[in-house]
Amino acid sequence: MDAWRRVGGGRVHRCRIFDLDLVRLEPPQGGPAREFYVVDAPDWINVVPVTAEGDVILIRQYRFGVHEITLEVPGGVCDPGEPPEVTARRELLEETGYAAGELVPLGWVYPNPAVQNNRCHCYLARGCVRVGDPTPDPDEAFEVVTHPVSEVRRFLREGIMRHALVLTSFQLIELRGLL
Repeated sequence: MDAWRRVGGGRVHRCRIFDLDLVRLEPPQGGPAREFYVVDAPDWINVVPVTAEGDVILIRQYRFGVHEITLEVPGGVCDPGEPPEVTARRELLEETGYAAGELVPLGWVYPNPAVQNNRCHCYLARGCVRVGDPTPDPDEAFEVVTHPVSEVRRFLREGIMRHALVLTSFQLIELRGLL
């Protein structure tokens, strides 16, 4: 299968955490170019933090897109030039006040390759120890909670946790038999 060929386009809008591009692409079989929108975003990370006692550290926070409070793992955006592992450690500390004894890379996924060009890198953080208080960004408000692994599995089964990238992180852990 051949790829579509970019024949034009440009930046439509700049936002704080992503940009929106309009791209014109010719189909591989020929024909007129078509227009598509692409969300140009930095890479993201998700961290599944687990204490030495076996509790999973989670975040309850309001999400603007769905207008609901969700239950998630810590995560965030990679700063320019920042390796995902560094982002994972930084976001874990900022959002929970915990530091990881060991950070295990689980791999990465495309969040939505139909319209986005970034990756979400997933990590398991073992042996997490509280070293301070969370330091949320000015536009963040969240609560740090801990739950035993068995309860988190129930949350996943019952749809209490619905963030697709969070579910992916737990799936990667389960596939590797790490939790």
